[in-house]
Amino acid sequence: MRHRVRGRKLGRPTPHRRALLRNLCTSLLEHERITTTVQKAKEVRPLAEKLITLGKKETLHARRQAARFILKAAVVKKLFDTIAARYADRPGGYTRIIKLGYRSGDGAELAVIELLGSELSVKKAERTAAEVSRKEKPGKQPPGTAEGKEGDSVAKRVSKKIRGALKGEKKPEKQARPEERSKENPEESE
Repeated sequence: MRHRVRGRKLGRPTPHRRALLRNLCTSLLEHERITTTVQKAKEVRPLAEKLITLGKKETLHARRQAARFILKAAVVKKLFDTIAARYADRPGGYTRIIKLGYRSGDGAELAVIELLGSELSVKKAERTAAEVSRKEKPGKQPPGTAEGKEGDSVAKRVSKKIRGALKGEKKPEKQARPEERSKENPEESE
């Protein structure tokens, strides 16, 4: 029986497992979003949340404790300067795990673990990248943007149409082709 035995071994000896979790935790705090297996994400979550709580203390002792676990000094600085400030009013629950499905190679269940609020920085980065690409190539439109605004995916255009229909907006009527117009009113074509 494994009563009160906590944690997963992840198929690794203790030093390897500890190094893996330190690397994952460092990467999570550095990039604010990583893709890994569900089991690893569930093991990293409490460690990352404890480090963020340490960052909120802002004492020298807390900084040294975090530096003992995190592998990069720049990440320790980021933790105490930006990440801890972001969660100053939040009493816990700083991360989110989103399941992605199964990996095609070995069938392992994948997940994204991210810091709450990191999706805003990702969206800003995507938006600026799209603006830069539009400025570089003003003459060409990316494929799939013939109807809607530039950068809108098909799903976004469909959801905008649905929202418009729910609000009661009318669909713009389709214009007749020039050949059809000339058949209806021969005077206008001349």
